[in-house]
Amino acid sequence: PAPLPPPSAMLTSRGPALCTALRRAAPGGLASFHSSAQRCRGARVAVVLSGCGVYDGTEIHEASAVLVHLSRGGAEVQMYAPDVPQMHVIDHSKGQPAEAESRNVLVESARIARGKITSLAKLTTADHDAVIFPGGFGAAKNLSTFAVDGKDCKVNREVERVLKDFHKAGKPIGLCCISPVLAAKVLSGAEVTVGHEEEEGGKWPYAGTAGAIKELGAKHCVKEVTISFPAHVDTKNKVVTTPAFMCETALHHIFDGIGAMVKNVLKLTGK
Repeated sequence: PAPLPPPSAMLTSRGPALCTALRRAAPGGLASFHSSAQRCRGARVAVVLSGCGVYDGTEIHEASAVLVHLSRGGAEVQMYAPDVPQMHVIDHSKGQPAEAESRNVLVESARIARGKITSLAKLTTADHDAVIFPGGFGAAKNLSTFAVDGKDCKVNREVERVLKDFHKAGKPIGLCCISPVLAAKVLSGAEVTVGHEEEEGGKWPYAGTAGAIKELGAKHCVKEVTISFPAHVDTKNKVVTTPAFMCETALHHIFDGIGAMVKNVLKLTGK
């Protein structure tokens, strides 16, 4: 099929009627229309991805929930990922490593971002009011070595820089699922939640993470994933966390919990 024309061409092709309507909406011309929109802009939020797929990258449902709630909150979003190789590639149909494959975290994250993604090395606090890290094992494999080294893990240097820069600037940081371990490792004395501290018959299969968070020197706060108690807000450090898929529960509970995290992040921006 023939390629689509560029957006500017599609706009022009609609003819004089559209141009007239735009001029009536913006008497000062199209330039004033755009500048007016910019004055109404909401919070600028960076979203940091770690690949594409729960077992070796970003949990896709969590990323989608973050993006939907940010959109609903009027935020302007830019997505980032480190330009590094994945720790390994998982065949998600089998739950096993695909030994012969290697993939790049930035390239894989672009699948979720629909191509609109930037290297994490270019993320600065000057350009954003907040940063959010969705979960998925990529946070413990590609953004850090937590999946292998536990409390002795190392954090990707760009991830560490971003966390420290946003914290120093007093700008909020949102994390969900396993990604709160990043804040626990980098931000001394941070308060986070990954849900409960006991498995409770399989409802909280990754409950052991709470113990590792304590060993890292952070405070773990027991929280539910449901809408009633879905997020923990560390007001001192401006760190907001929610358990998400650390809990075996219905998808809509996870979606709502992530929504509460996003809402509190946006609230802390003051925008």
